[in-house]
Amino acid sequence: MGDGDKTPVIPANRAEVEAFADAMRKAPTRPEPGRGRLVFALDATMSRQPTWDVAQQVQGQMFAAASSCGGLDIQLVYFRGFNECRASAFLRDGAGLAAAMAKISVSSGATQIGRVLRHIRSEQAEAPVGAFVYVGDSMEEKADELGRLAGELGLLGVKGFIFHEGGDRKATACFKDIARLTGGAYATFDSGSASRLANLLRAAAAYAAGGFTALSDRARKGDSEARQLLSQMR
Repeated sequence: MGDGDKTPVIPANRAEVEAFADAMRKAPTRPEPGRGRLVFALDATMSRQPTWDVAQQVQGQMFAAASSCGGLDIQLVYFRGFNECRASAFLRDGAGLAAAMAKISVSSGATQIGRVLRHIRSEQAEAPVGAFVYVGDSMEEKADELGRLAGELGLLGVKGFIFHEGGDRKATACFKDIARLTGGAYATFDSGSASRLANLLRAAAAYAAGGFTALSDRARKGDSEARQLLSQMR
């Protein structure tokens, strides 16, 4: 994934390989006209188990929110362990994404946000990516490098929605910067707030599928998370 990331990644078990292989077989090889594309990236290091479970429960709502805006293909990206960072194919329904997530367990390790951003840049070079969502709680990398990558994505028109669990100050500053440099938005939630995370994901999916018009429509209908994201975007 991305520049210089040529080291083979060893999966934790055969089930995970089979889950991603199945997703690759079922997923579209090319984006359809009128359908948006969103990269859904999650920190799957050990501290993330509660949030991973919550995200798995609510991820299907992204597809539902995007259905009235032309539809959406979503790619799951996650990192964990030592130098393990994986991406599924682009999936077009909640069942496929749920199946992929169900086969993945969290594992200890450091953050690999830079690899995620470089991967998104590579996907954008292949076909337009409307937006990306990143869900995490910490940052253990060089903030300047992440800012540079975020700025590149911003210039390419890929907006980042950064959903931060907890209050880690170092992560807060970096995550807000990524959101700002991509022209996206930053929001916080806690692991016990499934409804807030679901609302944030729905709002981001609406934008990825239908742009500012779709997000503004949700805000006008009283969606407070959509209003919060929209107020930060440019």
